[in-house]
Amino acid sequence: MIVSAEQIAFAHQLAEASAAVIRPYYRSGLAIDDKSDSSPVTQADREAELAMRALINQLRPQDGIIGEEFGAERDDADWVWVLDPVDGTKAFITGRPMFVTLIGLLYRGQPVLGVINQPIANERWVGVVGQGCTLNDQPISVSDIRDFSRARVGTTGPQYFSDSGCAAFMQLQQGGRFTVYGGDGYQYALVATGGLELVVEEGLKLHDFAAVAPVVIAAGGLMTDWQGQPLTRSSSGRVIAAATPEVYQAALQAMQAA
Repeated sequence: MIVSAEQIAFAHQLAEASAAVIRPYYRSGLAIDDKSDSSPVTQADREAELAMRALINQLRPQDGIIGEEFGAERDDADWVWVLDPVDGTKAFITGRPMFVTLIGLLYRGQPVLGVINQPIANERWVGVVGQGCTLNDQPISVSDIRDFSRARVGTTGPQYFSDSGCAAFMQLQQGGRFTVYGGDGYQYALVATGGLELVVEEGLKLHDFAAVAPVVIAAGGLMTDWQGQPLTRSSSGRVIAAATPEVYQAALQAMQAA
């Protein structure tokens, strides 16, 4: 399976369409609603996803869609786009430019293409498994740090772990260089560009990891679940993203027991 140039160009088109919707809402004082799980959502989330869905339905009607805000269409197709219009909504609504739009493409349930788009800073990571990763069309790769004591570690926050997961992570991160919190999907872009060597998280949904896994892997890193299994549509949402095999193995050993 090879992702085509047409599919990559279309992913860029989706990123442009969502960014055009999101930018006017940034720091605009827009209304905030709470979803059933108490997570915040805004009109920017909804409209950006609708814009992307409209393009898919118009230009690639044979493809499926799974979106955070509006669910699934044709999700039994071979090719399925997975959309998270504003990943890091809390950052977005507080005016922090750490949120991203995530656009993933699955082939028969496997993430193969990912876009991480930051529309305010105009940063766009595009990763295609087996074909490399770029930031604003320039090739990038992960850090080459192999000694875990030098590894920079990230997670969105300890409150998102289960008790056992938090205990395992806290012990793990003590052996690294330092730990940073916050960033949601932006963290995985930083792994791809060499700013972080490790991200560990729990409780992610498909729309949270379908785009970021191809970016990390295409940049030369590793990303699996806590049992070392490749991420798929049915994965649990416990993830490890690492720059090098040595850092990955240290994290895998620590988190497998959680």
